Amino acid sequence: MQMPFCPKLWDRSPVPPANAIAVNGTVVVANTFGLSAPGKSTTLRLFSGTQIDHETGKGMLSPEAPLRGGKKSKHGKTSTTTYHVTFVVDADFGTPGAVSVRNGNRADRFFLRHVRLELAEDRSIHFECNSWVYPYKKTASDRLFFVNTSYLPSKTPEALVLLRDEELRSLRGDGKGERKDWERIYDYDRYNDLGNPDNPEHVRPVVGGTRTHPYPRRCRTGRAISNTDGVTETRKHVINLDFYIPPDERFSPGKLAEVLKLGVQAVTHFVIPEARTLVHGNDFKSMEQLRKDLYSRPVQPAVDGEVMEKLKSSVPSHKTYKQVAKAVKEEHPARFPIPQVIQQDPEAWRSDEEFAREMLAGLNPVAIKRLQTFPPVSSGGKKSSITAEHIKSQLGDVTIEMAMHQKRLYILDHHDYLMPYLRRINTLGVCIYASRTLLFLKADGTLKPVVIELSLPSDGEGDTELSRVFLPATHGTEGHLWQLAKAHVSVNDSGYHQLISHW
Repeated sequence: MQMPFCPKLWDRSPVPPANAIAVNGTVVVANTFGLSAPGKSTTLRLFSGTQIDHETGKGMLSPEAPLRGGKKSKHGKTSTTTYHVTFVVDADFGTPGAVSVRNGNRADRFFLRHVRLELAEDRSIHFECNSWVYPYKKTASDRLFFVNTSYLPSKTPEALVLLRDEELRSLRGDGKGERKDWERIYDYDRYNDLGNPDNPEHVRPVVGGTRTHPYPRRCRTGRAISNTDGVTETRKHVINLDFYIPPDERFSPGKLAEVLKLGVQAVTHFVIPEARTLVHGNDFKSMEQLRKDLYSRPVQPAVDGEVMEKLKSSVPSHKTYKQVAKAVKEEHPARFPIPQVIQQDPEAWRSDEEFAREMLAGLNPVAIKRLQTFPPVSSGGKKSSITAEHIKSQLGDVTIEMAMHQKRLYILDHHDYLMPYLRRINTLGVCIYASRTLLFLKADGTLKPVVIELSLPSDGEGDTELSRVFLPATHGTEGHLWQLAKAHVSVNDSGYHQLISHW
């Protein structure tokens, strides 16, 4: 509540003017193991959101107010401590629009959940913070939190405009120097850390940052610059986890340990076997062997030990490493859980239903589009070799025209963008095709593939091409060809995700 000032509530400050009022509030801080709680040296100040100090051009600023008390509390499942604070402001201070927080601790940060102010007439103002506040000794600046009201730039209260501008500039940074743990800078840079500049054989070109190709960009995470012109960032390790991330974006130790455990799983199951395949060749013999390799724990304790040893020098803290080591030992992360669909039927992956389900629920659903023209037409105007005869029997009592009107025919088109590269790719000892896949939306809401077209450029010059159409089949040669056609579609879809959708 808002009340006339009482000296007993503010015995550390000089007697204020007669027209001063006191604004009471609560401050909630998350309890963090190993870190000191904020004490009386932590102070807060209010900025008015409605009244301007004409000397600064910002909202009127209250005197400092220290935290008082400190009672254990709970907010959801989070253990917290609730403090009280009393601000003394002029009667014409107006409505608070921002709160400034100074962490007076010598070394420890704290996680501020929220600040709540009680005003007159049963009104209250809430500042949702959910952010780390580092010691002023390190940051040399106070943290600023704004009231929970969103404004368009043109509608921002005049008293908050300069404060918002200062806050945004502090978040952008200037692109110079090393990032420190306590900084909150969201700074972007070119991809200049792809190689190892300290080894001439591992130098890689810088990607992005030019006028014609400004992208891709990445968050600037470097701890150190290896050369004088600041072009290339160096990395400490092949697996490097000790890099700058703004504090509020970092994983908690428990979450980081969980992610690293999955990383160990990926390395032991994919990276190391892939490296061995390159050296010794692929001895893949059957799907049964593949299932055993994926879903049975490999007997390779030396591999686990090798990966964990490299991880030990890469994680930010010994505590995190111990959590990961414990999880690896107890939960055997080198074994993938058996997918539910495989538990029910080991051969379910072969089905057309699973092929379409994985296409929609997998990595790259964004490439599926509603079919607008039948037969499909390439960007150069050339029609697909898919005809009505290929698919009409698979649509039930629905015609192609009805299915398109009802928005039930879809296409996964990996044709036009691949065709110019196929001659070059297929001279490298591999074979890929451009592909078009048509899918029909069934009455139960699931998709089913109805036809696949695979295409190659012809042997002659020009843009002529050779195409072959494959239809769903389960037995004999046609069944095997249909499985191979689906495999080629999946390869194209995965490549599109990696190089286009994701990159």
